[in-house]
Amino acid sequence: MTGRASTAPTAARAAAPDTLFTNVRLLDPASGLDQPGGELLVQGGTIADRGAGLGRPDGAEVLDGGGAVLAPGLVDMRAALGEPGFEYRETIESAAVAAAAGGITTLAALPDSIPAIDDPALVHLLRMRGEASGSLTILPYAAVTRRCAGEELAELGLLREAGAVAFTDGAKAIASAWLMRLALSYARGFGAWIAQHPEEPTLAAGGAATEGELATRLGLPGIPAAAEAIMVARDIRLARLTGGAVHFAHVSTAEAVALIREAKDAGLAVTCDTAPPYFDLNEIAIGEFRTYAKLSPPLRKEEDRLAVLAALADGTIDAIASDHQPRDADDKRLPFAQAAPGGAGLATLLAVTLAHVHGDELPLARAIELLTIGPARLLGGGAGSLAKGAPADLCMFDLERIWGVEAGNLPGKAQNTPFDGRALEGRVLGTWKAGRRVFG
Repeated sequence: MTGRASTAPTAARAAAPDTLFTNVRLLDPASGLDQPGGELLVQGGTIADRGAGLGRPDGAEVLDGGGAVLAPGLVDMRAALGEPGFEYRETIESAAVAAAAGGITTLAALPDSIPAIDDPALVHLLRMRGEASGSLTILPYAAVTRRCAGEELAELGLLREAGAVAFTDGAKAIASAWLMRLALSYARGFGAWIAQHPEEPTLAAGGAATEGELATRLGLPGIPAAAEAIMVARDIRLARLTGGAVHFAHVSTAEAVALIREAKDAGLAVTCDTAPPYFDLNEIAIGEFRTYAKLSPPLRKEEDRLAVLAALADGTIDAIASDHQPRDADDKRLPFAQAAPGGAGLATLLAVTLAHVHGDELPLARAIELLTIGPARLLGGGAGSLAKGAPADLCMFDLERIWGVEAGNLPGKAQNTPFDGRALEGRVLGTWKAGRRVFG
């Protein structure tokens, strides 16, 4: 199998062929299925049957997977697309190419663009642009506040009616407790949730790295790890007060994870995700002022990384997101304190997660759950499973294939990966959207 994404618009709109996948390891955490030597039949762009001994339906192409894993297409619950407003960093078209190469078929797009996604027409536009890509379903977040400026609430009800899956101000924390209380109350009325960037902004202002010995030694302004826990604690209390649902994005500290675990145990409507850098890297990765590893939130201490990894395994964390934040060379070729935070994550989402399957820190089924049905349950829309009748959004990967991450040679436009130079084990062989092959 090749490693090239399909980019031809005519191919993207062609009817999906009926396909019988044979000799694959069917892995569907939504139903608990893990079946080596399985078969899966796709007809009319949907999953018609799965199991073993399905026969050879007339007209169906037969694809021998050679023992590779066949799983649902990945569901990425947090990514910036660059468009509108930052097309020099990334476009929807280039992001769709990178997503397909990473096995991602559904993606929740952040609203902190220019203009911000605070108008129902823009929500519709993002959904349509995803459909036009032919390879990616885009589920838009809408802004909590107008222009993501943190001053007044956006029209949450109208945005929800237009198709917003949830509300967030993206990489900006909702700083006002009063506004957050209102947002949680209003969103509760129509069954939606608020996603928070959990970082107390006055403590984080001007910071570039996690406060501590390393930041001091490098002469970098620090952000205390407590800035995350303070915001998490505040919003858990507001969720209790309002009965609303709060989701914490890219959690990265042991203290925040412990607070979320306690809130879940108390039955509160609290969920969270993290991203690969926070369970695979620690603050040492910023090395000699390595700006590709400057992220928001910043990379943490080793004990925080281990706590996040444990929370993935025990169910405290609901999903792994790419946290894709495209930057161009001019954003990163600056002194560390002035460089823009953010890392490209679409193409490496699966492989970095699989690194911790190979390290016996996560069972394979749990890892794929965190990348498929876990985020799908939060976002809605019916993705993330191999159920009969479900859209044939599929990801086939070789669990053992080794490859190297190389900035400058990643699919898509954004190349600012914190994993540059990393050898990874586990690679996407093919991606299918509604039964049509869009990568491989």
